[in-house]
Amino acid sequence: MNSPVSLTSRRQFLQASTAVGGGLLIGLYLPPASVAGDLRAVAPNAWVRITPDNRITLICHRNEMGQDVHTSLALLVAEELGVDVNRVTVEQAPVDPVYVNALLGAQITGGSTSIRDAWTKLREAGATARVLLTSAAARRWQVPVEECIARDGVVRHAGGRSATFGELADAASRLPGPVTVALKKPADFTQIGKQQHRLDSAPKARGQAVYGLDVKQPGMVYASLEQCPVIGGKVVAVDDGKARAMKGVLAVVNIGEGVAVVADHYWTAKKAREALQVTWDFGPAAALTTQKIQSALRQAATREGAIVRQAGDAALALRGAAKTLRAEYQLQLLAHGTLEPMNCLALVGERGCDIWASTQYPQGAQAVAASRSGVEAARVRVWSQFVGGGFGRRLDVDFIGQAAAIARAVPGRPVKLIWTREDDIRHDFYRPASHHVLAGGLDGAGNLVAFEYKMASSSITNRLFPGVVKHDLDPFMTEGSVDLTYDIPNAMQRVVIEEYGLRSGYWRSVSHALNAFAIEGFMDELAHAAGRDPLDFRLALLQQQPRQRAVLQRLARESGWGTALPSGRARGLAMMESYETYQGLVAEVSHAGKQVRLERLVYVVDPGIAVHPDQVVAQIQSGAVSGLINTLNGKVTLRDGRVEQSNFHDFPLPRITQVPPIEVVVLQGGDKPGGIGEVGVPLVAPAVANAVFALTGQRVRSLPLSDSGIEFA
Repeated sequence: MNSPVSLTSRRQFLQASTAVGGGLLIGLYLPPASVAGDLRAVAPNAWVRITPDNRITLICHRNEMGQDVHTSLALLVAEELGVDVNRVTVEQAPVDPVYVNALLGAQITGGSTSIRDAWTKLREAGATARVLLTSAAARRWQVPVEECIARDGVVRHAGGRSATFGELADAASRLPGPVTVALKKPADFTQIGKQQHRLDSAPKARGQAVYGLDVKQPGMVYASLEQCPVIGGKVVAVDDGKARAMKGVLAVVNIGEGVAVVADHYWTAKKAREALQVTWDFGPAAALTTQKIQSALRQAATREGAIVRQAGDAALALRGAAKTLRAEYQLQLLAHGTLEPMNCLALVGERGCDIWASTQYPQGAQAVAASRSGVEAARVRVWSQFVGGGFGRRLDVDFIGQAAAIARAVPGRPVKLIWTREDDIRHDFYRPASHHVLAGGLDGAGNLVAFEYKMASSSITNRLFPGVVKHDLDPFMTEGSVDLTYDIPNAMQRVVIEEYGLRSGYWRSVSHALNAFAIEGFMDELAHAAGRDPLDFRLALLQQQPRQRAVLQRLARESGWGTALPSGRARGLAMMESYETYQGLVAEVSHAGKQVRLERLVYVVDPGIAVHPDQVVAQIQSGAVSGLINTLNGKVTLRDGRVEQSNFHDFPLPRITQVPPIEVVVLQGGDKPGGIGEVGVPLVAPAVANAVFALTGQRVRSLPLSDSGIEFA
């Protein structure tokens, strides 16, 4: 491959011109992103390959975990290249700094960034390939390039001559890459924004898609790991006599945080694990309880904290307000509960280390596998698989390091580590608990003139990417607060980092869900205190937010807001901007005897440009279900440092009867895509809680709702 040459614009490209089996390889260039900690800034970060057999391949630099990046990213290339997206084959990218996510500074799938990061550069990749192919055809036929049109995998000349992309690929690979390329205007799109079938629908429907749990290798053996019941604890001693005596057991491996049994069959490994007698050092977390965490956060919220956003003088305006309102909100710990439990296949041998895993962070997987296998990172290969539920859990790579450590003790044998559901719930990186303190001031006309807000929680980023947290501000804690869309003349928003002794992780929508529940619940309180309709109250605060205002106005029509409901029914409203997407949600509830029934969820979302509209709807709907976990019954509690929940019987997912019709209206009010994969989550809790208040008069300021005695049918 030729060395990268920096072009004149941040979004311009170089041609990494090389013969790939006589084909064309297009590389994309970005200057180094600003990164923190030990993440390295890199340049090229995506590839398109066309080979003489007319095969067009996108080497996909994001991991597929249900959000359909394979189709959506392929659409960006196909639109500009001039081929039907169904002709694009997708290969998963290896670990390589060229595939960095410029919005996150590493090779990460998360933060609803896949389309936003790729929007320009993958379209430019398709356009660059198209220009090179048409240029190669023009040279072959000795005609002006303007007379050559690329469409449907063929370059055609007005004179009747034609050649397939594959026939031109070798010649195109020898041409200098264009410094700039012209991209289509949205009005000219023929595939982006149109209904499409997912490229991976057929293999998933037929059971042919390979997830981490499906991967097999010749000679594979299995491992089951007994971990300390208190997260952070260590092995002191182990009596493994009974386990070693069981037929089929190959090894017992102490890896520090646990003891693994390796056997020729998973069930054998699991049963032998149950025969282990382990003595533990539980560590300082052994005294941790839910009550201590809540108390620590409540106390932390009395500290001043770091300023997230400030306008005017909120304290002065509060003192002069005609009416003031104060409230405190609280959110619970949550497990991820991925349908595919953590698992990893690792092989340590003469070639180095091979890792087969479902992961959102291949670079992190490579690093931890290198550390725990004793193999240098350059000799660790990560084979990313389909992800059976990411939701942020697979940004952490602990299970991959464990598999590498176990495989190191069984060299030359592929070792498949499989966690049980109980392992998964009790050894998670949990959605942080949080405590929120709010105050608002209204003038005599019921207008919001002052707003104070403070959120206390642990910092996920402090643990995983500590260099990102500066001046006591974790940008992943301020989501949903720093980007507040309300026009409030006097506002003070703060955050307090409080590490309470339990590891936390990124849970789908991260702090958007925490901040939205508190802020949108309190906005509902303020509207009622002002004697105003909750929607009208919000619209009055959106004079400088035309897209959010348009979302609310459309939401009012779609949900029937303001129209009469039958007796025993009520509606609740919530809205926010998240991941550069504007959205609003109305929840409709009813009495069901002594229970409450969720009747309807109506979303209006404006993601700017919806690349794959059907998938936008699907992601909002799936996000709504995730939001119901947060809202209805889901919680993680601790006693003596131990997580009390263990499976879906006590960490319940919403029942099918609890999931109402979910209506989604997609507006397109911008000139680029916003994020969508996590957008459906955060508004569920406040919209439902506000609807419960409208129905019952009971104001709910903590989650899940079941802890407040509200049971859903």
